[in-house]
Amino acid sequence: MLAYRMIPPEYTEEYEIKHVSFGRPHVVLLGAGASYAAFPNGDKNGRKLPLLKDFVEVIGLEHLMSEANIQLPFDDFEAIYSRIALDPDLTSVKGRIDTAVYTYFESLELPEGPTLYDHLILSLRRKDVIATFNWDPFLWNACHRNRSTASPPSILFLHGSVAIGRCDNCKIVLSRSQVHCKCGRAIEPVPILFPVTKKNYNSDAAIAAHWRNLQRALKECWAFTIFGYSAPKTDVEAVALLKEGWGRVNDRNLEEIEIIDIKNEDSLRASWDQFIHTHHYTVKRSYFESWLAEHPRRSCEAIWAQNMDCMFIQPFTPPRNSSFEQLHAWFKPRIDAESAG
Repeated sequence: MLAYRMIPPEYTEEYEIKHVSFGRPHVVLLGAGASYAAFPNGDKNGRKLPLLKDFVEVIGLEHLMSEANIQLPFDDFEAIYSRIALDPDLTSVKGRIDTAVYTYFESLELPEGPTLYDHLILSLRRKDVIATFNWDPFLWNACHRNRSTASPPSILFLHGSVAIGRCDNCKIVLSRSQVHCKCGRAIEPVPILFPVTKKNYNSDAAIAAHWRNLQRALKECWAFTIFGYSAPKTDVEAVALLKEGWGRVNDRNLEEIEIIDIKNEDSLRASWDQFIHTHHYTVKRSYFESWLAEHPRRSCEAIWAQNMDCMFIQPFTPPRNSSFEQLHAWFKPRIDAESAG
């Protein structure tokens, strides 16, 4: 008898829209490079997003560096902050740095039109997870202004954020735009600065809960995208917690890792080697080359179709320079198909 091989269907846009099959999440991890890539010209008012190398200058902390007897160059703010935070003689300086940093990030505003973060939010489903190390309010606010179009993914703040607060009485995280919790207590800010050489994420209940939720999501996920986070050697605790959630590499021989970064591929592979199983990773220079951008809300299905079903797939991308009305209209068939399923 002749054996016949089933020919897979053509991977058209209609096919992608209708095939909503994955329950396992796509987890996205955001570092400072992601916010910088999303807002290269700054916020609505032109305020820059700082990176470690220009953090002191952008925030305007030079006078406090002088007071703490910190000399140039100021190109590693985390190391500088650790030195100050662990010196009992510099408690006052630390407090003023904390206030200045929080005030600066709290002042940042989303541009009025769709941004990369709006695309990111819309490109994930409710089952998916975004975990961010960034303090800015952009991700939270992008969720808020797109929520009437589709339910957003779960958002986890691994280093806190100026956008969120907490009620210790109700043990919940809330928007900082709210003054009081339903129980009547004032909403408290979540800490955002930690000494890099002595980070203890369990010291804050809200942040510890976000880390636990990320570890659960990593255990379950089918795709893991790392966007603008370099896994610095100084942040040993963060990398260890991520690895604990991801587990043994040999147990992740089908899942896909995607790294979005402008750094050299060899250095990125070295940074994330303990997470990567053989060839199951890709490096993209831009978010708009990623699985999320090229197969919005169907990234896990598309990865399965290519890697497991050996289908020839092509990208289907939303309009980049558009109004919210146009962007939401493009996503509507995909969202409707999810509801129908």
